[in-house]
Amino acid sequence: MIVFRTARTSTACKSLLRITLWLGLCLVAGRAAWAEPTYGIAMHGEPALPADFTHFPYANPDAPKGGSITYAGVGSFDSLNPFILQGTAPRGLWDMTWGNNIWESLLVRSKAEPFTMYGLIASTVDVAPDLSTVDFQLRPEAKFSDGVPITPDDVIFSFDLLREKGRERPYRETYKLFDRAEKLGDHGVRFVLKPGTNRELPLLIGLMPILPKHAVDAATFDRSSLKIPIGSGPYTIAAVDPGKSVTLKRDPNYWARNLPAKRGFDNFDQVRVEYYRDASAYFEAFKKGLFDINPENDPARWAIAYDFPAVHEGRVVLDTFPIQIPAGMNGFFFNTRRPVFEDARVRQALTYFLDFEWLNRNIYYGKYERTGSYFEGSELSAIGRPATDAERRLLAPFPDAVVPDVMNGTYRPPESDGSGHDRDNMRKGVELLEQAGYGLKNGLMVNLKTGEPLAFEIMTNTREQDRLALAFSRTLALAGIRVRIHDVDSAQYERRVKNFDYDMIQILVPASLSPGTEQAGRWSSAAADAPGSFSYSGVKSPAVDAMINAMLAAHGQGDFVSAVRSLDRVLISGFYVVPLFHPPGQWMGRWARVEHPEQASLWGPEPTTWWQGK
Repeated sequence: MIVFRTARTSTACKSLLRITLWLGLCLVAGRAAWAEPTYGIAMHGEPALPADFTHFPYANPDAPKGGSITYAGVGSFDSLNPFILQGTAPRGLWDMTWGNNIWESLLVRSKAEPFTMYGLIASTVDVAPDLSTVDFQLRPEAKFSDGVPITPDDVIFSFDLLREKGRERPYRETYKLFDRAEKLGDHGVRFVLKPGTNRELPLLIGLMPILPKHAVDAATFDRSSLKIPIGSGPYTIAAVDPGKSVTLKRDPNYWARNLPAKRGFDNFDQVRVEYYRDASAYFEAFKKGLFDINPENDPARWAIAYDFPAVHEGRVVLDTFPIQIPAGMNGFFFNTRRPVFEDARVRQALTYFLDFEWLNRNIYYGKYERTGSYFEGSELSAIGRPATDAERRLLAPFPDAVVPDVMNGTYRPPESDGSGHDRDNMRKGVELLEQAGYGLKNGLMVNLKTGEPLAFEIMTNTREQDRLALAFSRTLALAGIRVRIHDVDSAQYERRVKNFDYDMIQILVPASLSPGTEQAGRWSSAAADAPGSFSYSGVKSPAVDAMINAMLAAHGQGDFVSAVRSLDRVLISGFYVVPLFHPPGQWMGRWARVEHPEQASLWGPEPTTWWQGK
């Protein structure tokens, strides 16, 4: 998704503008993006499904209707508007996992493909070859839950309102890249894009929630409210217990229930979302059967806590769903803006002091796999793949940007003997530090020129981060490196991260099979100087900038993959992160009273396609 923030400095603003204009020129000079109205569009290539497709591959079109499902979360909610910054809305109203149950969008994403959109409220989409306009034709039968038809006025109203008062991401930030929206006849809407756009925007505007102009007060839209909203989705809100639960009822008159993109979805008559005060109460509620599915993210709990009668009796089923999108980069991120981490040799040295094998065995019950790539587990990853001729051509202007073992595909993060103090890894790390001008004096690793000790702070925000940072710091201490672990509250953590006021943090940067302009927001030189951006490491690399540009300008899938792999190689070679780990799939506990299709999506489980069992 788009993650460019408004530039806070003139330098950042100018750099972002240069990138945007460069992309625009590349796109205009390239072949046509999309040439005529179509039932669906893909980021790269063509939609996998034909125009007469009957259902998405991960949905069962014959799934029975009826029954109920209960989801749960930890925390609370004080609003029923998920599109604004103020307040917290419950999940399940507008949710990528539990469903866009209350509102619909112009297009719907197929999770069987990297980034492909098919018609929903809109029957067709027409993107100008030069990406100057995107036209949608609305289905005449599309309507809101109160029976009022969806019109171009509703679409334009939603666009203007979200651009002005919606959340910064993804609404205001993205929609500012459009000039305006205008009507095309009785059922058409045209979005006019600003010059210098990219191929991702037509798809992103297709994901916009469509709000009813006749039932939304624009003046108070950005204020949290528990007023029951009107939408166009498969469910309406039947009951709300503020902060505790929300109950949805399937709309028997739902206008899209027979569309191919909705067959096999929305099978429960009732969807309920419950909230619990803490993780312990939440898990105990699941064990008692008070809600139906529990996506598990704790490897220790997955290993030992599901030893209760309902599991042994088969009333609770434990599934591991394969995930076919990149795992993303979970790691300790260096803030290269700090002098202590300016030298790549220092950063590389510290990767040898993280003992993944010991951590995985002693803390995580052997459940994790090691992460090495920013696009781990996908065809976009450079791990285990020698650079192709196309990649070498892209990287040729930057001969020192990729280290040899990353270029030839043999690189792996350091592997240890699992002892917690692997002597070979310790030696390699110390040798790199010596090359960077450090040495041991009185048991401390110091800069031999300045006498300053090699010391830094790991800022944490959770108990799990504390435990992991402590284990890392123990190994670093064996090399004479001083580490302070500073646990701060959520507000302070967020403020310091936004202002890059840290030495090192542990964070997960997600990835997808269709990386786009969010990569510039994470890794570009312009983003490094823009407070509030996602440039956690502060990367400033002409090679990284060039690979991002090549990725965003790519048209064919081959060129796109080459550019992303080249970006991966440059990032790996910069040692901006101490890589950590990822789970082998999505762990899920579910009560056997709910069932799911045999085929999962690329993202794993899709509860919106599940149904009541017998």
